[in-house]
Amino acid sequence: MVRLIYIFWLSVLSLLAANPGCAAQLRETRGITRIGYSIQVGAFAEVKNAERLSAKLQAKGIDAFYFRKDNGVYAVRFGDYKSREIARKEARNLVSEKIIGDFFVASPNDSYLTRPKEPEVRSGRKTSPRPKADRDMGVVAARTAERFVGIPYQWGGNNVVEGMDCSGFVRAVYNLCGVNIPRNSREQFQVGENVGKVDLKDGDLVFFGSSEDAINHVGIYVGNGRFVHAPRRGDEIKVTSLDDPYFAKKYVGARRYF
Repeated sequence: MVRLIYIFWLSVLSLLAANPGCAAQLRETRGITRIGYSIQVGAFAEVKNAERLSAKLQAKGIDAFYFRKDNGVYAVRFGDYKSREIARKEARNLVSEKIIGDFFVASPNDSYLTRPKEPEVRSGRKTSPRPKADRDMGVVAARTAERFVGIPYQWGGNNVVEGMDCSGFVRAVYNLCGVNIPRNSREQFQVGENVGKVDLKDGDLVFFGSSEDAINHVGIYVGNGRFVHAPRRGDEIKVTSLDDPYFAKKYVGARRYF
């Protein structure tokens, strides 16, 4: 009997190992959880429309964010529900209140980013090719972050408190990877694995401030000494070097969740 139980669990562990995913690579740590079912709405040509809907949902206490899809249009995603039916019920309630229109329920197994995006030309410069590592979810998080570059990101609309845009952007990226992380940059710095600056890998979070007790900014490391972040309210998502004089002076540390 003991031998049969051992064989059973060995089979289960083998299946899990053969099916790695973003959430599957998640480190077991306080404050970080896997996302359940979520609701996705819209195909907005203008980012302002996606931002407006996100703000409306935020006003109802719903943690919503917007992002740019492969075809260039914007969508809004929100929620962390235990089942598809619970998510569908919540969506129908919002439809009846005329807050959202057509929607679909995204499964925890849905992958927003199925493969690294091809290098893009930005400001006359081409990003360097990436290694084939689409199973490394730190790489997936980094490539997802790069897709936000150029979007004027205002997480939570006009009522967001100072310093929340940067952490809201980071949360949106990780949410698309199926991971729920703490709300603000100070809380994000308290969880995950401490990473030295020379050991940074794609997808690590990099933090800035006057000290570890005064974190006020966060971004996502994307390789080659660079990170993607939301610099300030109303500004576009940008790629910045860690060697930038301001950020080099304010650099506090990094955390890894995968």
